[in-house]
Amino acid sequence: MKLNLKRPLAFFDLEATGVNVGSDRIVEIAILKALPDGTEEVKTWRVNPEMPIPLQTSLIHGIYDEDIKNAPTFKQLAAEIAGFIGEADLAGYNSNKFDIPMLLEEFLRAEIDFDMNERKFVDVQNIFHQMEQRTLKAAYKFYCQEDLVNAHAAEADVIATYKVLLGQLEMYKETQFEDKQGVKSVPVVNDVDALHTFTNLHKPVDFAGRMVYNDKNEVCFNFGKHKGKTTAEVFAIEPSYYAWMKQGDFPLYTKKKLDEEWAKFNAKKNENRPAKPQQPQGQGNKPHYNKPKVDKPAQPINNDMLEQLKMKFGK
Repeated sequence: MKLNLKRPLAFFDLEATGVNVGSDRIVEIAILKALPDGTEEVKTWRVNPEMPIPLQTSLIHGIYDEDIKNAPTFKQLAAEIAGFIGEADLAGYNSNKFDIPMLLEEFLRAEIDFDMNERKFVDVQNIFHQMEQRTLKAAYKFYCQEDLVNAHAAEADVIATYKVLLGQLEMYKETQFEDKQGVKSVPVVNDVDALHTFTNLHKPVDFAGRMVYNDKNEVCFNFGKHKGKTTAEVFAIEPSYYAWMKQGDFPLYTKKKLDEEWAKFNAKKNENRPAKPQQPQGQGNKPHYNKPKVDKPAQPINNDMLEQLKMKFGK
């Protein structure tokens, strides 16, 4: 099918150092520009983000610091990228929430006036999510071929959820899945351990997503300036970060898991602390103490004692 276009439509995708639009940077941008005459133009640029790429992010998109150390910065490429897009409308997958805002941030840093006023933008993910709704009611209809009656009543919903899982196990029992690293498997099987692994791909520690396990099963922060760093690394260089989180507006369970990590960090630090050398007995300064006075036993009076008394008192 040919797109019915009045002007070019630029599909684009970004790879970045992370997902924080305000602080992360683009490391790769690819653009497919579909033209009204049915032709297409494709260009890809690698970008030096001028900041390290966290290992956890590199493992997802496969771009490492070494790969882009000699690439131009976005500021050096900005005019060329804006020129290639031209007056085209924009399209992408989850582009309204991520790609467009991040691209606009980069253009602003590069002092490029990229006008969005007359552009249209198409987010393909939104079409998918709205046409294939992700509600329990839609899932029940899709997997069980029935309408969910009394939706949002707790008992009806929990029974429907149970039936949806049974339907998923039947539908996907031999379906191959490929993850972001290209590893293929058949993950939806009738086994709770396997389902746990598949439904917790991000391996949350606190369920709010503030802390996650990395590939080495170490607890890492998953937000802010220390994203991708282990809790032990952060506590070692900035112990006040613990106090900041404890005082911050974080869920109580997040703070509970934070306390556990803080306790582990301090226990390990105390284990590695060298013991104080003990002073050998008989060396160094001895403790000072006063010897108790011992009263001498009374002695019987004799002539010598009488003579001394006479001399003393003159009698």
